Amino acid sequence: MESIIQIKGEVNFQITLDPTVWIFDDRKIDLDQYFTEKHVEIDADEEYIEKAGKFWSREIMEGATFPPTLKTERKFDRQKMMSGTFGIKIEPFIQNAEPKTGATSIIFGTQSGEQHSFPIEEAKTFIFQFSQEGKMLSQDGPVYLLFNDGSNLENPIKGITSLEVK
Repeated sequence: MESIIQIKGEVNFQITLDPTVWIFDDRKIDLDQYFTEKHVEIDADEEYIEKAGKFWSREIMEGATFPPTLKTERKFDRQKMMSGTFGIKIEPFIQNAEPKTGATSIIFGTQSGEQHSFPIEEAKTFIFQFSQEGKMLSQDGPVYLLFNDGSNLENPIKGITSLEVK
């Protein structure tokens, strides 16, 4: 089984994705909590401004902090990484591929040769599940396709190997 996914078709940039490295991506989603807790979409610019404001407030109140103390502030929860179920939103990958103006749909291809077609705007809301209980999806992987509302959580589209923009 190959663990890469290709974005091809009517795009300005054909992209190859490697789900094996997403475990270290800050954009990953903990699927154990995502579909059970209420989540709010956060504007990236608003989040940046808020973080920058907190940083500067801290600098003013406490003074500058120099390494190595900054290294200890961010810790990975290794136990969670080794036992959690994670996914990642598809939208950034579609945006980076830059679908051409006339493109209207995305066809998700699977290992078994099945094709699942969705409008681009709907497909942007989907999530790629790339791990289950801390393990890669090696049997039916490299990723599962989940709808944002979790309606296919029990029966995801498995074995996604390509995205073709039409």
